[in-house]
Amino acid sequence: MNFSLSKSFEILERTPRVLETFLNGLSEEWIFNNEGGESWSPFDIIGHLIHGEKTDWIARTEIILSDKSDKTFLPFDRFAQFEASQGKTISQLLDEFQDLRNKNLASLKSKNISESDLKKTGIHPAFGTVTLENLLACWVAHDLGHIAQISRVMAKQYKEEVGPWQEYLPILDR
Repeated sequence: MNFSLSKSFEILERTPRVLETFLNGLSEEWIFNNEGGESWSPFDIIGHLIHGEKTDWIARTEIILSDKSDKTFLPFDRFAQFEASQGKTISQLLDEFQDLRNKNLASLKSKNISESDLKKTGIHPAFGTVTLENLLACWVAHDLGHIAQISRVMAKQYKEEVGPWQEYLPILDR
């Protein structure tokens, strides 16, 4: 599929509701367990999505669309959620994510982005030159990736319990 801003909104608008429906009201075992080691729980992932709403997508869009000569993005702290989410509940995080996403999508829509705007560039600290289209497509894929990650983390909670069906559940081996 070729990039489409309107099709991107279809996913970006739904992500908070999908996560709210999926996670709110679940027991702590579903919310706080991870895959072991330094992997992330669903709680951690929602905190990460919140941090992105605060510091990544719109901030970088504004850099790309600005008239500034320096279009370098600030580095993104992929682990900021561990401190920022302390003391909060999953319900609070889901509400915060919904609120921030609504504000960010309203901001994005207000920019009336044109086809030529999508070709404008910024400088990613690790990847170099990226277009606004790359950034917005990444936002969509990032949402979908973390929805899949949450599903995988939760499925693995029953990895041993599924017994012989594990052979038919590739999500348990990823």
